[in-house]
Amino acid sequence: MTKEVQAKLDEFFSAFSGAASPSLLLDYDGTLAPFRVDRFQARPWAGVRELLAQIQRQGRTQMVVVSGRPAAEILPLLGVDPAPEVWGLHGAERLHTDGRHELERLPRNVRAELDALSAQLKREATGGLIEEKPNAIAMHWRGVKPARAKAIEKRTRAFFEPLAQMNGLRLLEFEAGLELRAGRDKGAAVTEILGEISCPGPRPVAYLGDDLTDEPAFRALEGRGIRILVRREPRFTSADVWLRPPEELREFLKRWRHACTHLQSNLYDPFLDRRRISR
Repeated sequence: MTKEVQAKLDEFFSAFSGAASPSLLLDYDGTLAPFRVDRFQARPWAGVRELLAQIQRQGRTQMVVVSGRPAAEILPLLGVDPAPEVWGLHGAERLHTDGRHELERLPRNVRAELDALSAQLKREATGGLIEEKPNAIAMHWRGVKPARAKAIEKRTRAFFEPLAQMNGLRLLEFEAGLELRAGRDKGAAVTEILGEISCPGPRPVAYLGDDLTDEPAFRALEGRGIRILVRREPRFTSADVWLRPPEELREFLKRWRHACTHLQSNLYDPFLDRRRISR
């Protein structure tokens, strides 16, 4: 960790003193957990689950996972109790801490195009792994040799790009894959999350993400919190700092846990009131 990154983190955590409860917004794959070819084997980095659970048990942090996965996949993999709120499908889906579930409705014409594309992909194999979501179709080629991956991407773009010109559909690039999707993105999800914060006074906010899909979230948080890129190698990003997982990620979470021990327990926080009611 460079001195510049350390200084930015020092400045961020100094704002915890006397502040209302902070918000910790987290991507999952590549951020909290290493990528796996079988996504259902993507468990958190060693020690990360325990640190997140400790932060949750402190009861001072609004923890939200914002993932491209369907929301129902996150909690069994994360294994944190009490469970955090989850925004799935890059923000098109919301799973509240009390179990309430929200999903954006797709226009009929968009749903019809996705259904037709799904049938076409099953007839004309691209060589990649198809993932069907309520609002999208994704093609994955993680673990595939470079030459074959390039061929899968080229063929997938031939299917996806013409449809991405339609109103309501857009192409989303991510690590080792493409997704044709509709609905909110992570930036819109973060904007909505921040818009619901109504407590008086400063409230520290952090967003941690690794992929290109996290860039809208980074941009939405500009000037309102710290934006942290979590990945082994750096890349061009809107984030403020870069941390290497898992060591520097664990150190960040330890600092968060420590900073929360000094928050004033008598501060009124509408988020905490809602969480008590939902239990």
